[in-house]
Amino acid sequence: MLATPPQSRVRAEPMKDATILKTGISGSLIAAICCATPVLVIALGAVGLSAWLAWIDYVLLPALAIFLGLTGYGLWRRQRAAACCANETQITKKSD
Repeated sequence: MLATPPQSRVRAEPMKDATILKTGISGSLIAAICCATPVLVIALGAVGLSAWLAWIDYVLLPALAIFLGLTGYGLWRRQRAAACCANETQITKKSD
């Protein structure tokens, strides 16, 4: 059994707040459009894949909930970071 050298290990970078927010908003919009309009039904019916529509609500509605949750998480992280920066600014102004 060979051990991997420490320099070959790659550490995953955490997602930035803006990336999380953009992903959540775009996913929510896509899922909402698919749920609210019959475009997906017409498109799948046109190519002969209308049998997939039997389970589409089981996928799209949870996807919408997940992306809305991701959007809320991104907004929460952004607000928390802004509050942290505001507190640091106030502390440095008081100490000057």
